[in-house]
Amino acid sequence: MIIDTNTMVSITEANQNFSKVARLVDEHGTAVILKNNVPRYLVIDFSKAEADSEAADEDVLSISKRLLVKNKEAYEVLAQ
Repeated sequence: MIIDTNTMVSITEANQNFSKVARLVDEHGTAVILKNNVPRYLVIDFSKAEADSEAADEDVLSISKRLLVKNKEAYEVLAQ
């Protein structure tokens, strides 16, 4: 994951000024909250989270086909 340094906010600043975090998410799509100068939390737009959580049907089908080809011998043994 590529993190834009413009979207990084300390946990103290996020606690005191959450509207700033919300604005960053609106402008950039994500915000990273740092705890002890280490990325700890990721805030994303809810609609983006829903879209990213579901795999496209094409992705699932292509992965299934690749696994079938890769493990063809094992499936043939199991079929007996």
